Amino acid sequence: MMGGAFSAFVTLLDRLVNFFIPEKIAAKREISQRAHVFLVSHILGPFIGNVVPIAIYMIDPAPGYDVAVLAISITSFWVFPFLLKAGVPYYMLALASIENLIFCIFWSCYFYGGLTSPTLPWVLTIPLLAFFYLGSAPQLRFGVMTMFAANVGIFVWFYVTSDSERARLPVDAMQALGLVSTTAAALYVTMMALYYAKILASQSELEAEMKQHLVTAAALRAATREAEQAGAAKSEFLAKMSHELRTPLNAVIGYSQILIEDAEDEGDTSNVGDLKKIHEAGEHLLELINRILDLSKIEAGKMELNLGEVHVARAMRELIHEHRAVARANNNQVSLQVADDIESVIWDAARVGDIFGQVYDNAHKFTKDGEVSVTVRRDRGACDRIAIDIRDTGIGIAPEHLNQLFETFSVVDDSSSSKYGGTGLGLALALRMTELMGGTISVESELGSGTCFSIVLPVTVVASIDRADGDAATTLAPALPEGAGHRGEAEPVLI
Repeated sequence: MMGGAFSAFVTLLDRLVNFFIPEKIAAKREISQRAHVFLVSHILGPFIGNVVPIAIYMIDPAPGYDVAVLAISITSFWVFPFLLKAGVPYYMLALASIENLIFCIFWSCYFYGGLTSPTLPWVLTIPLLAFFYLGSAPQLRFGVMTMFAANVGIFVWFYVTSDSERARLPVDAMQALGLVSTTAAALYVTMMALYYAKILASQSELEAEMKQHLVTAAALRAATREAEQAGAAKSEFLAKMSHELRTPLNAVIGYSQILIEDAEDEGDTSNVGDLKKIHEAGEHLLELINRILDLSKIEAGKMELNLGEVHVARAMRELIHEHRAVARANNNQVSLQVADDIESVIWDAARVGDIFGQVYDNAHKFTKDGEVSVTVRRDRGACDRIAIDIRDTGIGIAPEHLNQLFETFSVVDDSSSSKYGGTGLGLALALRMTELMGGTISVESELGSGTCFSIVLPVTVVASIDRADGDAATTLAPALPEGAGHRGEAEPVLI
């Protein structure tokens, strides 16, 4: 019970002390610690110090103005925290506080016993407070010693030469005052020592924690070096294996295609299906290897961009035409809409084609007998960015699975993976490539109502292409029906 009350008191005291410490002092650990001790001394000290004038007032049968001056001087210590809060320099306040303490001690000694005064033991607190307040700076210590010597000289001179009336207390009264004064001084010194020890303990804990952080940082640096070495080894391995893997796969794909053509020419329909499966499996495996290698290059920072001028509408038509097989496989309708103010941009056409293909194929994979629409527009957030929206009417994605879409080797769930196929590399690769080009990919979906992927890429707009050349642009997009040239509206695309 007492321990809890004491802990609550210390917490409250710390909050009060922190209130008075200015930010510029709080930012410097060493002076902040001294300021903490200084403030605790000035917040609690007057309560202990005023015990002496109260005792004098009670034992002196005729107390005079000297008791009032002593009480006022001790109480004035409460002003110092507010002066520190107001921005008065700390060391100036510390020296002024020590001077005020010396004055209080010698004032009480002057009127009550001189060199045999019961309040003289308070002199021992002066070097202690000088150490607490000022640290080990030689110049400040010398200043305190000089100030103390000057006060001693002034006290002796006044005590010897002055005829002022001094208190004449009985021996038992002086003994009582000595007991009160010594107890108060001991309590004050104990309080300061305990608080200083608390600060030292906190500092030791902080240093121990810092050492632990340094050890952790060293371990992290070592782990980082190991990870970099492992990453370099992985990249080197993949680079060396890429040729070894692609060479036999290209042979499998090439020879299977030849065998398919020969079987079709000879009318050997019984083997065509099996040969096509071999051919498709080889192409699929080659695609997986290419994706893994591209991801490895991006992670290693070795993926290079080949920027050039790209006519957006024409490029979108060609990409849709290249991927017409996946649309036909699921009997999906395709439409394209390109905003009128979008003409040519500076892109890496091959990388944009890879990004678009991954997302576009994914849309068709999860849509059957539905529609996939492609919309190219200016991004709402910035006019120098272009957004490509790929919207489908497929099965949609549950909200809890949206965050997993772009993770490497992640699929929505096991059932969708087995039913629709996929390794979780396509969207992950699309995201990495988009980020490499300074863009973003976002997704909105509702389960059972379809999905919309938005690919946002930064662009540099170049010279516009004459709209009168619309027919020529149409002829370069073989997927479009003749005469389809209005890019501001949704255009059906032949697949």
